[in-house]
Amino acid sequence: MAARIIPDNDKPSVAIEIPLRKPLPDYDLEQVEQPTPREVDSVLVSQGFRDLVDDARGVLLEILCRHPHDPAAELSNPSHPLEIAQLTGAICPGDDEIYRPGLWIILRDTQAPAGQGLAPNLLDRVRLYVNELVKRLDLG
Repeated sequence: MAARIIPDNDKPSVAIEIPLRKPLPDYDLEQVEQPTPREVDSVLVSQGFRDLVDDARGVLLEILCRHPHDPAAELSNPSHPLEIAQLTGAICPGDDEIYRPGLWIILRDTQAPAGQGLAPNLLDRVRLYVNELVKRLDLG
């Protein structure tokens, strides 16, 4: 998986960048490699990409609401400390001056004090959540 997970050192949050590596015909996203960032813009405003963002938000909310130690559990933990602070489209630079559309997600720990980074156990959990999101949306 080519997702980048970028924890903030002085905030209880983490940024996640997930570039689209393959076409997603279900979202009418056939051409994911673009020669300029400007051409990625047209992908990010397409209805198919907006549908992908909506689906990603729904799947991620479901993942975040599950009990943290049982991936098969139902939506049963509304006091989960992570929340979606941002979920939007991104222009992801690739190799050889190729640009791709992608998802940009910021998760925040709602229970941590300001001024400190995300706890290591939550960062590990974020990695698991990102892997599941990529798998369920078939982004990998």
